[in-house]
Amino acid sequence: MTREPKVVRAAFDDDAVIVYQAYSPVIADEALRLGTFGPAFSRSRMTWIKPSLGWMLYRAGYGRKPGQERILRIAISHDGFRAALAAAVPSGFQSHLYDSSAAWSDALRASPVRYQWDPDRDLGLVPLPRRAIQLGIAGDFVRRYLADWIRRIEDVTALARALEAGERPPVPDERPYPLEPATLRSLGCTDDAPAL
Repeated sequence: MTREPKVVRAAFDDDAVIVYQAYSPVIADEALRLGTFGPAFSRSRMTWIKPSLGWMLYRAGYGRKPGQERILRIAISHDGFRAALAAAVPSGFQSHLYDSSAAWSDALRASPVRYQWDPDRDLGLVPLPRRAIQLGIAGDFVRRYLADWIRRIEDVTALARALEAGERPPVPDERPYPLEPATLRSLGCTDDAPAL
């Protein structure tokens, strides 16, 4: 399978960008009630957000893995999404981005945001010839995520189960997301990725 160029893909409109997370029922119910994550959610650890529904379904086993029984669709602000991407450092050393592993380690220590490119999946969990980005946020970025970025939260576990059963209900279209050239470079995106 020929791999496609690295491009950040997400469902988005003028108001927000869609990301996905999977949690236990306790955390999910609280988030749905509050419109953001509450006391059951750990603010002291890194939390990973995924713009790819297919990758989320794969990671959570359609919501059947322990602690990931509820899949949430979270609309976040463009400013928040772009800030996280701009601050993100790869979770592993990339020689085309850093002169040395020491320079990468310094950048990793300085940033509360990680990124990694994982093999993307379609809604039937079949591997796609492209990578999906996921972002790990910690520290002040988690506080900003909870307090400022989240626009709305929706439980899409029933959607996940329908997709698992082979149904094909409508889902938001994930398309290339435009970013600043400097952010595209720091994420290791290709030259034909959409720039602002």
